[in-house]
Amino acid sequence: MKKIIRLFLLFSRNSLRTTLQAHTGIWLFMLGKIFRFAFFFLMIVIIFGKIKIISGYSFSQMLVFYLTFNLIDTFAQTMFREVYRFRYQVVSGNFDLTLVKPFHPFVKILIGGVDFFDLLLLFPYLFLTIYFAFQIPNITVFNILNYSFLILNSLIIATSFHIIVLALGILTTDVDHTIMIYRDLTGMARFPMQIYREPLRSIFTFIIPVGVMMTFPSQALFGRLSFEFFFLAFFISTVVLLLSLALWKTALKKYQSWGG
Repeated sequence: MKKIIRLFLLFSRNSLRTTLQAHTGIWLFMLGKIFRFAFFFLMIVIIFGKIKIISGYSFSQMLVFYLTFNLIDTFAQTMFREVYRFRYQVVSGNFDLTLVKPFHPFVKILIGGVDFFDLLLLFPYLFLTIYFAFQIPNITVFNILNYSFLILNSLIIATSFHIIVLALGILTTDVDHTIMIYRDLTGMARFPMQIYREPLRSIFTFIIPVGVMMTFPSQALFGRLSFEFFFLAFFISTVVLLLSLALWKTALKKYQSWGG
């Protein structure tokens, strides 16, 4: 474990040095993320200026849904930014060099490129989430603990999705389109699944579990998630993780190496 932590810190430091070389790109990237967040935030404010309750949720609750989505999504982008660069490793043959290293390849290709600028955005998101959560009555310590556990569960699902993207990157040499599909699917869970009609609601909750990933934590915080669905969330994350690892092993067996 100490070796993995040292390698993680080394790769993260190298990633930061590489990122700092593009000063203009950094500011444009950050501004783009801030503007996108602000526009969706403003959209919620405008909607609730006309309608007080949507699908049984108040203005503060809907903001917590949106902010929780941003917390999970931003943390996943912070930790797994190297996945976005994986295609080049496959098509250039550099992945061969990663495979022969005396550590698990996930240390390099999954968590080997931490995005520190996304990390900076986590702090205002967390502050706003706490602020609006305390505007909601009847929030208990028990609900906060359930919320925290489900956030961790969501990160397991996010990790699994990124492992699937890596596996498909080996099988198809295409990462960009796959990761964008993942981003679009998770984007549908910015708001509670109750706003969608069936069968979309069930599909994006249980078959493609972006609802479990993004909306279950907030529902638990409001005390609106039953114990059955609470434990179901952990079962789903376990199944998705095992499936992603199985797909990864299958992809490695089919990997033909550079020039293969």
